[in-house]
Amino acid sequence: MAITVSPPTITSSFSQLSSLSPFQSPPSLSYPSFSSSPTITRPLNLYPNRNNRTVVVPKASSTTTFSPEIADVLGEVNIFTASGDSVMFNELWDQSEGIAVVALLRHFGCPCCWELASTLKEYKARFESAGVKLIAIGIGEPKKARILAERLPFPLDILYADPERKAYDVLGLYYGIGRTFFNPASAKVLSRSRFEALQKAVKNYTIEATPDDRGSVLQQGGMFVFKGKELLYAWKDEGTGDHAPLDDIFNICCSTKVEIA
Repeated sequence: MAITVSPPTITSSFSQLSSLSPFQSPPSLSYPSFSSSPTITRPLNLYPNRNNRTVVVPKASSTTTFSPEIADVLGEVNIFTASGDSVMFNELWDQSEGIAVVALLRHFGCPCCWELASTLKEYKARFESAGVKLIAIGIGEPKKARILAERLPFPLDILYADPERKAYDVLGLYYGIGRTFFNPASAKVLSRSRFEALQKAVKNYTIEATPDDRGSVLQQGGMFVFKGKELLYAWKDEGTGDHAPLDDIFNICCSTKVEIA
């Protein structure tokens, strides 16, 4: 993410979040400060008949680090539906003109991903009314995906499992202990509004949704917007809970001009 981060002071690390019983008030901390980078403007001709408008979205949405062929490479990745059927990535949306929001969660046992999935569910009808297909992918076996779907609940028809993290590797999403537990970007999940949403989302949470491959819990997620094979937006989570702003993504799907801050 192209932002400047001043060293944070966190009196209780993010790793303590899972030890709160059951998700009590978050520990005290002082938040990092962020300064924006210069803006970049580029046209998106998604709806040529609509009035032009400018939408400001974070610099993290820059697609310049990705190859123009990223959709073709990603399209060859094999994942699974929540029911266990094998499916190729290029079968998930119309590869010619279809617009898709692809949300890569962390693993199915991550509380923050239950929060994100809950928010995605709320936005599903809004995206569909704009002709946008919403796709949610998580790490773990299909049976783990079904646990999340049944307990949250979450629509099975848009939920997929990537147990070997193939799509995450292709997209170069972040991985590691530091990213998972100690990245300053994770502090945002402890804000009052986020923490309240988290508490609500994990009401029926179970650790049984965690992948059998425990190394998978160190994988970070991201959010991507495609129009056919063209990558319009790319967000890599800097740390656990550092999710893309869904309002910005929705605006991208329905705008003809985007200003990246």
